[in-house]
Amino acid sequence: MLQLTSQQKLLLAVEPVDFRSGIDRLMALCKTKLAADPFSGIVFIFSNRSRTAVKLLMYDSNGFWLAMKRFSKGKLAWWPTDREPILQVQAAALQVLLSQGDPRFMHTPLPWRKHSEDASQVFQAA
Repeated sequence: MLQLTSQQKLLLAVEPVDFRSGIDRLMALCKTKLAADPFSGIVFIFSNRSRTAVKLLMYDSNGFWLAMKRFSKGKLAWWPTDREPILQVQAAALQVLLSQGDPRFMHTPLPWRKHSEDASQVFQAA
């Protein structure tokens, strides 16, 4: 199951993608245009040119997930137009975006603490 958490890294591709593309083509886009490793566990977010659908690509150490949402009515209310090819987003912002909302106007608190990168600090022998 694909689950989005606040600790996951979510990268949104600014330029539209041809939605005939499957996993292999999207992996190649991650490597070449976005300069990111598709095997890293990062969730990559893509949109089509008309902004009527969104695709998510993620590797979970056992294989790739490719999820697509096509809106039954309308299209995305907002999509970034940055000069950079990729934009990091929060999980809450992605939820708003997938609900056809505009995440620029959401008011959610930042995570109150960062999770430790070193597991030995979290799990210690008794």
